[in-house]
Amino acid sequence: MLPVVAGLLLAVAAGGRGAPGDPESPPGSRFVCTSLPLDAAGAGCPLPPVPMQGGALSPEEELKATVLQLRETVLQQKETIGSQREAIRELTGKLSRCESADGKSDTGTWKKELGRGKDTMGDLPRDPAQVIDQLSRTMQTLKDRLESLEHQLRANVSYAALPNDLREMLQRRLGDLERQLLSKVAELEDEKSLLHNETSAHRHRTETALNALLERVSELEKGNSAFKSPDEFKVSLPLRTNYLYGKVKKSLPELYAFTVCLWLRSSASPGIGTPFSYAVPGQANEIVLIEWGNNPIELLINDKVAQLPLFISDGKWHHVCITWTTRDGMWEAFQDGEKLGTGENLAPWHPIKPGGVLILGQEQDTVGGRFDATQAFVGEMSQFNIWDRVLKAEDIMNIANCSTNMPGNIIPWVDNNVDVFGGATKWPVETCEERLLDL
Repeated sequence: MLPVVAGLLLAVAAGGRGAPGDPESPPGSRFVCTSLPLDAAGAGCPLPPVPMQGGALSPEEELKATVLQLRETVLQQKETIGSQREAIRELTGKLSRCESADGKSDTGTWKKELGRGKDTMGDLPRDPAQVIDQLSRTMQTLKDRLESLEHQLRANVSYAALPNDLREMLQRRLGDLERQLLSKVAELEDEKSLLHNETSAHRHRTETALNALLERVSELEKGNSAFKSPDEFKVSLPLRTNYLYGKVKKSLPELYAFTVCLWLRSSASPGIGTPFSYAVPGQANEIVLIEWGNNPIELLINDKVAQLPLFISDGKWHHVCITWTTRDGMWEAFQDGEKLGTGENLAPWHPIKPGGVLILGQEQDTVGGRFDATQAFVGEMSQFNIWDRVLKAEDIMNIANCSTNMPGNIIPWVDNNVDVFGGATKWPVETCEERLLDL
């Protein structure tokens, strides 16, 4: 309103002075000026042009408005960044819990975070599929939330309106999070595969052990032994020929250690021959115990030789045990419960191969055959047992002095597991106590 009033005053002042030669402005004339509204100004009362308040802004005002708009944009962006930081912290926390759960048991963080699954066998690892699926769903949910935040950011604030450094920082953050998610998913997939393989191997070992037990029970149930007990018999090999022998029906699995124990009696000279031999394809001397000619008793593993300080060719019953482990090729020799010798570097780090043929009384030059009469065992043997581990010295002593009866867990001495050929015979064996009296 003030500009309008000022304009009217200027107009009145101009009229009061009068223009020279104006007939309508007599000297001494006076005018009364009254303020009029803006819309009352007409052609009879012209006004000078005055800039309006609602018109175009000056450059300074435009710059100030731009600064205010940018400030509001920065505040909105700060709020968005704050919400993204909360999501990042939540994601980092879950990733940390996933990583910290790698070395924990079923009762640890995984069990708390991922639910309680049923585990019907306490020694088996829990079902990995449920764990991995739950983690995968969690990762996918977090990724969806990040994508939603990114879409919301693009919808609310144009990237072009953001500073370059801020836009690049957000892009780097989103890219880093996406790479972390992909890396974690890949690690979880690898762990799922590893857990599956471990579970399968554990199940296979358990099933193998159960099958072995079932076979043992079936043999004991179906065995129609002619003796009082399936293990109360001996094999007699009275002649030094290449056709008398016994054969163990079962074969050996792959072994990294073993203990072989047996009772034997022989007065053959020179040398008692070969109490037992184990041959596999490609190696006829995988395991051999032999006393040939005037040589001492020898133990062969993969055709490598160790001489044993045993003396058993006196025609009396003796309990003999041999232990061996692939670790450094360590071996021990026991006679009548006492350790008489030990050594190492006998076929070190060589596992005993599976699937061979185990012969009593003959040395094999091929798998299951080509016997040499000069290497045949002459005498009697009983209680031939094999374990897949090194027995303790006290266990061997207890077996030798008849304090305990411990059948081999790999090869037990039972009637229906031993066949005889060529005139070899089975007879009831003296009791353990009677054998002790014969020492």
